[in-house]
This record gives sequence, structure tokens and C-alpha cells, in this order.
Amino acid sequence: MAKQIAMASHPLIRLCLLLLILHVLVARFGPSRAFSPAVRRRRRRSTSVLETRRQIIFTAQPPTLSSRHDTVRSKSTCRSNKKTQNSALCATRVGIAGAGAVAFGSAARLVQNGHDPMLWSPSGFGTADLLANASVMDASTPKLISTGAIESVFTCRVATSPRQLIDENEVILLALPANGHVDVMDTLAPYIRSDQTIIISSHSSLGALYLGRLLAQRKVQVPIVAWGTTAVTARRTSGVEVQVCTVRTQIDLCTVPESASEHGLELCQSLFGNAFKQRDGILAISLSNLNAQNHLGIVLGNMSRMERGESWSQGLNITPNIGRLLEALDEERLAIADALGVKVRTVREHFSLSFHVPIASVSEMNQQMVQKGNDVNGPATADTRYVTEDVPYGLTLIVKLGDMVGIPALLHESGIRVVSAMYGRDFGKENGLLNALNLTGLTPEDIKEADRTGV
Repeated sequence: MAKQIAMASHPLIRLCLLLLILHVLVARFGPSRAFSPAVRRRRRRSTSVLETRRQIIFTAQPPTLSSRHDTVRSKSTCRSNKKTQNSALCATRVGIAGAGAVAFGSAARLVQNGHDPMLWSPSGFGTADLLANASVMDASTPKLISTGAIESVFTCRVATSPRQLIDENEVILLALPANGHVDVMDTLAPYIRSDQTIIISSHSSLGALYLGRLLAQRKVQVPIVAWGTTAVTARRTSGVEVQVCTVRTQIDLCTVPESASEHGLELCQSLFGNAFKQRDGILAISLSNLNAQNHLGIVLGNMSRMERGESWSQGLNITPNIGRLLEALDEERLAIADALGVKVRTVREHFSLSFHVPIASVSEMNQQMVQKGNDVNGPATADTRYVTEDVPYGLTLIVKLGDMVGIPALLHESGIRVVSAMYGRDFGKENGLLNALNLTGLTPEDIKEADRTGV
């Protein structure tokens, strides 16, 4: 035994043992640089980040509005320090209710900003090609192709049920025509959790108040962010492709209840970029959506082209007379907004901010858009959202708000009557949101109070 101890103390034997131990450590942990202080610090930080993530995921209590706000702030910090953080932990999972052009384009924008979208088609048809292609390619996640302002081929999760859309995402974005809002809100409301945020893109006919009432029946309150327009303009070119025409540089928003306004603004900035301007409540947002008044003028001036299925330039055909009609409609809207005490953008500001042209007359601005190649074809059918969505859900609300403040919106009301006569139906009675909310007897102050409290 003494002889063995003596041998072990021999310098050459000790050196061999040391080299053997070092060899084992390098084989296990990598080259010697793996034991540097900087790398040990990174390992400790990574362990800390993962542990924080586990605490967020497995917390027993849903976060309050203030803690949700803190979560958004921490994610923004994470994005600004990508060199020292695992970027995979920064991606926000966003469920998109809808599978049309704006939904596809919004998914492209989210991926461009490092987030993780999921599409859900209420009918199932909108995502059928995505799922079929994934099956043919034996891929677990479908791929979507974006061209134009956002050039990308990216994987995009697809939900096959409303429950899956809610369960697997932190934020829910409604990106579908307004005439589908009531049905989709009714479908999603039973599953929405108090730790989620809902974004309506774009908001129409006081829809945020309708959704808030549905959730209040379950004693659930969440921040509902209402946008005055969409984050992108887009054309869906196939079941797996979208052309993003433009990424908007300013989007008006508000959040219900008012106490969650800072959270709503920061969340939208983190998801879609610094394009958002806070507006003073739902009334301002409802009057900030200019699609209805603009599309009315386009429809009245080009109905025969639509009925014949012609291919025609929308911007080119906003001629001086059509442009003046859009400006006159805008004057009615601005007068009602002023009477309600809310600030909204003008139609000229809308075209300038959305399509990046200098402010001029509406007709001149559209001709500039055409010259820049930033134009789209007008509808090639009379069965278009320019009528079936925008007339009942856009024009009707402006008329009702005008009645509340004693400023008749004569051109808007005439437009409803003329288009209804063309189609042989009463579009003034087809607004499911306003019918469900029943504004009879309500005042603007009643709406502002519901805006503040969320109920």
C-alpha cells in the first residue's frame, strides 16, 4: 500500500493523471475556452432566462392588466438585447382569426418582426390549400409565400378549431371583414382567457364594446385594442400566396378599457412596429376608418365596370369628380368627429400616410400612387366588401353618430339609399353589431363611459 502511494506521488504519475482528467473534461464540455468566465456567465444567464420562462408558464394566477404590461415591456427589452438573450424566447404567439389578404399580410408582417403567427379560417376554406400543401410536402407546419412590400417564404401555424386558436396563443388578432365580426366574436368569446389581449383589425361599428359585453357575461375582462385601419394592404393571389401592397406608417388605435391603453400601445408596437398613434377612445377609432366613405365614391363611379367583371385600375379612376365626392364625404365625417370632441385624420392624411405620397387633392394623390406603381385593380364583381361590408358597417354608424349630435350625414345616408336601391336590399338594416348593441336612447357620453370601463 505504501508503495502504491509512493508511486502516485511521483511527479510523472501526477502529470499523467492531470492530463487524463483534463482530457475527460474537454471531451465532456468542449475546448478549454468553454471554462472561461464569460462562457460561465452566459450559461448562468441562460439558466436564469429559462427558469423565468418556466415561472411565467406555470404561474397559478393569471396576470393582471399591470403585469401584462410588464410582460410586454420585458419582451421589448428582450428584442433590443438580442446579443445577450435567446431570441426564441422573445417571439409572441399571435392567433389570427381570418385567412384572407389582410390576415395573410399581417402574418407576413409578424414574421418579419420576429413573431409566431397562427391562422384560423372560420369556414375552413381559407387555410385548406396551406394544409394540403403541408401534407403533400410532409411538413409539420405549412409555408406561406409573401411578395411585394414584404418578400418572404415562411412557416405559419394553422388552427383547425377556434379552441385551438385561443389555447395556443397569447394575442388574438381579428383580421376579417366586419360582416363576419359578430359570428367570430360569438364563437371565440367562450374560450378567451383573462391573460390574453384581443386586437381588432380594423375596428368597425363599436365592435370592441360588443365583445366586451360578451366577455363580461363570463366575468372576464381583457384589453381589447381597436385599430382604425389595417397594418398592411394586400391581395391574396392564391391559397398559399399574398402580395403585400404597402405597410402602413400610421395606424390609429385605442384600448378598452382605458386603463390598459399603455399596454395596448406597447404591445402593438412590439408586434407591428412604431406605426401607431393613440386616439381618444372608440368613437375616434370608429370615425378613423375611411374605407366606407372612400369605397362608396369608388363604387358609385364604377358600378358598371364591377358588374361586367372588367379589369380596371382603382387609383386611375379616382378622377377629379370622384375625388371631390370623397372630399365632400370626408367633410361630413370630420364635422361629426368635431361635434363629438374627438380628433381624427383627414382623407388626405389617410392617403399620404398609407400610400406614401405628398398631400394634394384626393384625385391628384391617387394619380401619384398610380405613377409610383402603387395601385390595385378595383372590384371585378358587384358582390364585393366595398358594398356588403362597408355600406352597412361603415356608413350606417356614421349616420347614427351624426343623428346623436344633430349633424345629419346627408351624403352618407344618400349613399346607403342609392346602393340599397341598386342591390334591391336595405343595407341600413344589415349591421349585426349595431343591431346587437341596440344604441337606441344612448348618448355619446354613454359610449365614452363604456369605453373607459370596458363594460
